[in-house]
Amino acid sequence: MKGKKLISLLCAGAMTASLLAGCGSSSESADSSAASESEKSTETTAEADSTDSTASDGDTMTIEIFDVAANYQGVQTGWFAKVVKDRFNIELNIIAPQVAGDAIYQTRSSSGNLGDILILESGQFKECVDAGLIKDISADIWNYSNLADYKDQIDVLNNGLEGNDNGATYGIPTEMLSTSPTSYSQDTIYSSPLLRWDLYKELGTPDIADLDGLLDVLEQMMEKHPTNDAGDACYAMSLWPDWDGGDGMLGIANVVQLTTWYGEKIKGSAILKPDGTFIPLTDKNGTYYKILKFLYEANQRGLVDPDSATQDWNSACAKMSAGQVYLMWYSWQTGFWNSTERLKDGTGFIFTPVADQDYYTDADAYYGSGRVWAVGSQVDDEKYAKIMEFLDWYASPEGLMFQHSGIEGFNYEVGEDGKLTQINSNALMDNLNVPEEWGGGGYNDGNNAINQWIVNANSINPLTGETYAVTYWSSYKEETLTDMKKEWRERFDAEEPADYMKKNNKLVISPNVSVSLPTDTADISVIRNQCNETVCDYSWRMIYASDDANFDALWDEMSKTLDGYGFQDLVKFDTDKYQIELDAKNAVSLYSYGRFLPDRPVA
Repeated sequence: MKGKKLISLLCAGAMTASLLAGCGSSSESADSSAASESEKSTETTAEADSTDSTASDGDTMTIEIFDVAANYQGVQTGWFAKVVKDRFNIELNIIAPQVAGDAIYQTRSSSGNLGDILILESGQFKECVDAGLIKDISADIWNYSNLADYKDQIDVLNNGLEGNDNGATYGIPTEMLSTSPTSYSQDTIYSSPLLRWDLYKELGTPDIADLDGLLDVLEQMMEKHPTNDAGDACYAMSLWPDWDGGDGMLGIANVVQLTTWYGEKIKGSAILKPDGTFIPLTDKNGTYYKILKFLYEANQRGLVDPDSATQDWNSACAKMSAGQVYLMWYSWQTGFWNSTERLKDGTGFIFTPVADQDYYTDADAYYGSGRVWAVGSQVDDEKYAKIMEFLDWYASPEGLMFQHSGIEGFNYEVGEDGKLTQINSNALMDNLNVPEEWGGGGYNDGNNAINQWIVNANSINPLTGETYAVTYWSSYKEETLTDMKKEWRERFDAEEPADYMKKNNKLVISPNVSVSLPTDTADISVIRNQCNETVCDYSWRMIYASDDANFDALWDEMSKTLDGYGFQDLVKFDTDKYQIELDAKNAVSLYSYGRFLPDRPVA
């Protein structure tokens, strides 16, 4: 599986574990809900190129969804299928490139019928509009009140579409919020250093100055606790190679993500620095080099799991779940360990500041996460009407509660005072059986396989005054205010990790924008693939380098090899490409690159 598929799986599991830190999504949102994402079997339960318009009973209409976010291919089953059928008499047949392979996009688009509902990457969206595969919904969309609530964001997406001179509406952004393009309203961020509180407390919760200091702390943890309760070896960190090169970003995923700890962001072959300038990935002054050197030094100290270069994500997960790993860095990753019981007994993972770090985060997804919902141009009038009804419901408070909060009476209950309280918090992780009245089967098996939303879980439900994300409900926060959390608050003088970062001017907020970016030319695509393979190969070799001289020699050799493939042309292409995005971000930001200043908040 690709990394983005597996992120979705863990996001779902993390939220059901009652986290102090929330789960990321495609928008790098730190707080999706227990019912918001799921991993389905990758076995194809319906033919990928099926074009049947009706189900076997001849009454229920089948809607095909071409869905780049889905981890499951086939007809939606279980409780969410019942919700949809009861309301619209439709079934959802999901076509998933992550399951069928990326070639299915070309195959189906060449046929002139990509699907009835389309969930596409931004570059694909433009291609499909140009190819006539997407229906103009301008005449109808504003008749649907829930979609109309997001007219500003929808208009920005479509008005920014190159060649759309008539201002037609072709697409709907994913993951929209009604805050602002520069707001950051979550308690946690997507990536930051996360340590076991009990082990850190055992050391006296020392100040950590820099990455060397972080390694010192991790080394002490391993010295005191070389094994878990079962006697298995523990390591400061356990890495995995099967996410490498994902999402068009050069390099190994374990390094790419940690560059955000220093306010930088990998953009293809370039690095975007906090001051808004771009440098090549190979620049030794950039954080790709810095983080790679950090992992090398960790390995020199014996802190890296020796299986890291060969194991897959699932193997690494098993070790996290078994308590064999002492450093995590994805907010949702803590869900492998942070059960309610462990949070209560103080053994959970939580953000631990490193003094020289400034943390990059994407702002609230006001304009969306980058992906786009659309309607296939080939649909007939009857199906089109049904699709628009479904999409409007999908953006409604009722639809959003099912997507992000689950089933009333099974996942949550409503008190006489209207207060929401989570129940069966383990429904997704343990695949609890759902009563027949709600569709039967396992909860996870029947969870929403679309795996993508029009409205982000952190939006406020106007009917409840709280978010759709369970972890932000007042009842949840009261329930999870453990001694561990109280101790953390006292130690760092902040309510939540994001509060700490804002208070100490440690948060670099990248504003949310909606722009169409150029896609790779054929030549650039070839160069990108060659360069990515080279960077990944050399990066792993550098982690296991014999000494500093060997590390630097490998870096220089990698840089020379990349230049031979046309790396500088790739860097120019990516710099020009992402400058378009950066210009848009600066246009909506109060400050250069959205830097949070405590005396002048961005939202």
